[in-house]
Amino acid sequence: MAPQNGKAKVFLVKTPDRSVGIRSLLKKLDLNDYRGKNVALKPNFNSADPFPASTHIETLKILVEGLKEAQISSLILGERSGMGITRKVLEKMGVLDLSKKLGFKVVVLDEQDANAWVKIDADGTHWSRGFYIAKMFLEADKVVQTCCLKTHRFGGHFTLSLKNSTGLVARRVTGDSHDYMSELHGSPDQRLMIAEINRYYDVDFVLMDAMKIFVSGGPEHGDTVEPKILLASRDRVAIDAVGVAILRSYGVTREVMAGNIFELEQIRRAAELGVGVKSAEQIKLTPLNDKSIEAANKIENILKIE
Repeated sequence: MAPQNGKAKVFLVKTPDRSVGIRSLLKKLDLNDYRGKNVALKPNFNSADPFPASTHIETLKILVEGLKEAQISSLILGERSGMGITRKVLEKMGVLDLSKKLGFKVVVLDEQDANAWVKIDADGTHWSRGFYIAKMFLEADKVVQTCCLKTHRFGGHFTLSLKNSTGLVARRVTGDSHDYMSELHGSPDQRLMIAEINRYYDVDFVLMDAMKIFVSGGPEHGDTVEPKILLASRDRVAIDAVGVAILRSYGVTREVMAGNIFELEQIRRAAELGVGVKSAEQIKLTPLNDKSIEAANKIENILKIE
């Protein structure tokens, strides 16, 4: 999604109160045009490990409540876990109970048949056979994503909104024996392939929960710090670049710290493909309260480092 007026807004709030922070971000996003719309939601439940490995259940609850208050027609959460059986992960993490309580549908993507997937051709990608993307995210009126902020020790280097999109790609599809996730995670082009997924579906906004983050290890465990920050944007590249700047502020792994943020492979490839902004100069970081200003200034200075 191209930035408006050459700038992509990333809203930032620093707060100890997750509910207050998320609701303030949703107000800035203006959900008036969500009324009567069918919404597909992609969270981060790659494993049954607690936040920040997985979406905090309160974050999911507050986000769903906010969307329902916007008078959407329906909400479907879709997920495929990479480290565990998806249904068991969602059950353990409280997602299935929450869906009954708040009245939204959960689709376990790896239980779906071939008709639930759309094949993306390999042409123009680093995928040898292309890949399959969940049809529900292509057919929805609106797509919302909520992700965590963390390093990734299995070749992704960091796992934010771009990497979170891996969970809406099939590992295997009925009638096709190829293991698409083995290909991804075994490829030296993994970070480019992650970015390429994002070319083929739109996101209306991303909510990033950086109340606590992994600064080593990841995606399921690692050393943590607590920035107590929440972010939202309509631009995946912009919000991931800001997320990387937050990681860098804590002096994280060599792979994340090296070079210009927009030269990191996930960011660079996604920008090349038109997924989002192409440079730090196109990001407008907007703090929402006085406590957020210092954090925003620090992040902006890191974004500018060549």
